Amino acid sequence: MKLLQTEKRWLFVLSATAIVYFLLAYAALPALWAHHEHEPGLASLPMVTQTGSGIPGDALNVGLVGSEQDVLRAMEAAGWFPADPVTFRTSIEIIGSVVLDRPYTDAPVSPLYYQGKKEKLAFEKPDGKSADRRHHVRLWLVLEKGMDGRPVWLGAATYDRGVGFSHYTGQVTHHIAPNIDAERDLLMRDLSNAGMVDALFQISGVGPTLFGRNGGGDSYYTDGEIDVGSLVAGGVKRTEPPATLPPPPLIALKDQIWHGVSDTIGQ
Repeated sequence: MKLLQTEKRWLFVLSATAIVYFLLAYAALPALWAHHEHEPGLASLPMVTQTGSGIPGDALNVGLVGSEQDVLRAMEAAGWFPADPVTFRTSIEIIGSVVLDRPYTDAPVSPLYYQGKKEKLAFEKPDGKSADRRHHVRLWLVLEKGMDGRPVWLGAATYDRGVGFSHYTGQVTHHIAPNIDAERDLLMRDLSNAGMVDALFQISGVGPTLFGRNGGGDSYYTDGEIDVGSLVAGGVKRTEPPATLPPPPLIALKDQIWHGVSDTIGQ
């Protein structure tokens, strides 16, 4: 009888432990990591792009709030050039830029897709002479009206560190640097320094990722957050630093720990 009672007790403990684990791992903790309080309309959206072949592409890591004209004005003020469309002529030009090491500040970017749509806008910031190394961002319009009644854009900002072959398809492509948080931070810093941002806040992205792979097979790592800049309206520059809306305390703690880890990786 005692043995039967002991077995029942252990069965109860194991069952309770399993229930607690599943509640924490699959409900409570994921909910704690997710925060869309500033733009709740983004909560159910995927946070990774796709290539034309359906391969997971670059992770989304930036967002902008404002009209298309607000975005164009802000990016110009920040020193980012609109990318040319991909055509036969521009393809020849970018090859010439890379091979002959000559400038092409508005070189085209290969298309990526988000919810079945190609990027609506793309911008780049040269790093060196030719188009083989550059900072660039693709943007998609995801909400016609956000919390403040203006359009909301999500984007993927990455750094092209050179030209090579895709690890997945063998096609010629740019390879990205792994630290995509650095590109997110650079874009927001450039926009803020140009007086183009009223407010900055975070929303949840792909989540903490150490061993991500983009559509070309390049590795990347990220704290998984998306930095969103609410742009000034009508191009009227802000003379003070943008207001910064703090993330939830748990997210702030996670970011602090994560950046200690990612700084070690980047060394």
